[in-house]
Amino acid sequence: MKTNLINLFIIAFLLLGTSAQAQNANEARKVLDKTASIVGRKGGAKATFTLSSTKYGNASGTIAIKGNKFNARTSQAIIWYNGKTQWSYMKATEEVNITTPNEAQQVAMNPYKFITIYKTGFNLSMTTKGNNYVVHLTAQNKKRSVQEMYITINKKTYVPSQVKMKQGSVWTTLDIANFQAKDQSDNIFIFNAKEFPNSEVIDLR
Repeated sequence: MKTNLINLFIIAFLLLGTSAQAQNANEARKVLDKTASIVGRKGGAKATFTLSSTKYGNASGTIAIKGNKFNARTSQAIIWYNGKTQWSYMKATEEVNITTPNEAQQVAMNPYKFITIYKTGFNLSMTTKGNNYVVHLTAQNKKRSVQEMYITINKKTYVPSQVKMKQGSVWTTLDIANFQAKDQSDNIFIFNAKEFPNSEVIDLR
């Protein structure tokens, strides 16, 4: 009889734990849903960012986004991505590399990429830190290029201020500031060769 009671307590404890985790995951999803609706507005948005990574180096600049498209500009490079193809212009060499970036490569240059990837294939949890939510994403598929992410989101505005991403054993941190919900032209997400007449285009696809 005593053994049965102990087993019942253990089962009840596990069920309560599972229920609490599910509730936390639901709350995390609601926060990301609201953030995605603000950041992913139909007309687009822009912001400034600082990137820090042992793999990608350090950089700072501006970014414009619209849906899955982005245009990132730093003192060393300009990157255009139209949702499928990416053009990377290196100012020092005047080379333009054309690629089809994977998920991790997109996140590394687009701190808002998370608004389109969190809905499938990730387990979610959330904590609070001061005036922010900190949402933790872990990939369900261990072969996924992005294995883990931490997203810091303001409780009042639901605008993210930091995205940390793990690719393999390497962490990349993107700090974001000066977010502006401002319409962006579709033209800024496509490389225009006429604006860079001396550039050498290298197709790496």
